[in-house]
Amino acid sequence: MIKSVAAVLAAVLQFLLATAASSDDHHILSRIAFGSCANQSSPQPIWDAINKFDPQVFIWLGDNIYGDIRRPFSIIGKERTIGPWKNAPRFVPSPPSEMLSRYNMAKNVPGYLRLRANAKVIGTWDDHDYGLNDAGKEFSGKTTNQRLLLDFLDEPQDSPRRKQAGVYTSYTFGPPGKQVKIILLDTRYHRDPLSSDGSILGASQWSWFEKELRGPPSAITIIGSSVQVISNLSGTTGPLFYMESWGRFPKERDHLFKLINDSKRDGVFFISGDVHFGEITRYDCAAGYPLYDITSSGLTQAVEKVLPSPLHFIVRFLAWFTPSTMRVMNQYCRYRSCTYGQPNFGAIQIDWDASPVNLKMQVRDINGLPVTGVDISLSELQAWNSTIKGGQEQKHCTLEVKLPWIVRYRLAILVYSVLVLLLLALVGLISAVAILCRVCLRKCKTD
Repeated sequence: MIKSVAAVLAAVLQFLLATAASSDDHHILSRIAFGSCANQSSPQPIWDAINKFDPQVFIWLGDNIYGDIRRPFSIIGKERTIGPWKNAPRFVPSPPSEMLSRYNMAKNVPGYLRLRANAKVIGTWDDHDYGLNDAGKEFSGKTTNQRLLLDFLDEPQDSPRRKQAGVYTSYTFGPPGKQVKIILLDTRYHRDPLSSDGSILGASQWSWFEKELRGPPSAITIIGSSVQVISNLSGTTGPLFYMESWGRFPKERDHLFKLINDSKRDGVFFISGDVHFGEITRYDCAAGYPLYDITSSGLTQAVEKVLPSPLHFIVRFLAWFTPSTMRVMNQYCRYRSCTYGQPNFGAIQIDWDASPVNLKMQVRDINGLPVTGVDISLSELQAWNSTIKGGQEQKHCTLEVKLPWIVRYRLAILVYSVLVLLLLALVGLISAVAILCRVCLRKCKTD
């Protein structure tokens, strides 16, 4: 008897939860926040601004924790982590118990707890919560860490994500005619080595992704990638340093763009993280309408934080000086470079009552103020009503790797020139000191 009652109650509870979930899915979605790169051991005041924005959905885009262990820079000793004589890895994986501890720390940050109470939280991962910096399919701890991530995201125990190889998934919110589809990719579990120009998603995920694109239409489709899709800054920052992005896998990125174009799906844009700064990029030669990528990184980690405040101008100058053919430059930018190197989060607002529907996509600072953004109508993201002008198309169709070499490598030229000048200045200083010492010695002998 007791078992029967319990079974009935469980069935009723399951029905109520399913009904509630269905009801939530049909609420009009108009405010979305997203972010990446949150070190669980760092202060996280940015949650106050995110909560003030009051998103209905928050999307994690990876590095939700920093789970791997970072060894200090060392050029001498038994373990040398940098330099041509490097003999030890800079990053090593943490054991599962330590990963769990770090997830628990992140999950109990007061500001994040408030967000979880008021918004639906979804997400994917990047390298540091995957388990190892820059890791791909070769990483042996991915199966265990997949379970830890899904626990962190409160994924139901019977979720298909717990049975598949990788954490990719999709969600659809809103009533017919006002639906927002969010597709979250896994750019780690199946990714080939960075220098291979192989696969990012792997065969099974590509097949799933194509079905998602060709599935029922939605007014808006947001594709979440942990690494940047449009921008390929490695094409202009090399050989000084390289960053992960779809641009380093040109065949995969071409395949991605072709699928979007062939699907004839309107209203598609990307969101991404990883790089420790915020920017918005655009590509006009892929889908019959502009494809945007709103990059927000990071919630705690940011490039300007590596230098003292008086030296932030150096980072901002280098960001401006680095060529970028895809970056959106407009009046909404706080800085001339249209990048933002302090902690930030992404904010998307959809005005369904406007005619046509209006999209406001922004990167916001720790106070919730916009630092860069685009304000467009949804009609601009429809192939049949493309509003691309000739000059804009030319501006956002030249890939970074196609730039003239003198432009493409101007950052490296600048840095190496400065280093040569400093070296010459040092040699000159040493020579001057040596000459002065000789003069003094001769004078002493004469005296």
